Amino acid sequence: MYSYCISFVYMNTAVINIRTEARLKNQLQQLAEEMGLSISSLINSFIKQLVRTKRYEISAIKEEPSPYLIRCIKEAEEDYKKGNYYSFAEPQKALEFLDKMIKRK
Repeated sequence: MYSYCISFVYMNTAVINIRTEARLKNQLQQLAEEMGLSISSLINSFIKQLVRTKRYEISAIKEEPSPYLIRCIKEAEEDYKKGNYYSFAEPQKALEFLDKMIKRK
């Protein structure tokens, strides 16, 4: 059950009051804090996107990585543990390395 109340205040802002479950509000507050944002910031960004694109997407499906991606992640973790990886302090060095690798093929 939702109820809306919009009232206008100074500086071209409006207050929107909504009713939602306390548990849902707490989960949203925790998520916002993890993201370093306020609930107001999250809702404002949602509203702006909705107005700009005139669409919104909601998915009830929990996204899971594909079996191929899971294998790749495991392989990468094993390589990392074995020290079988390259690390670069500067992006340019990484690009130079990749150029050399491509030329070898």
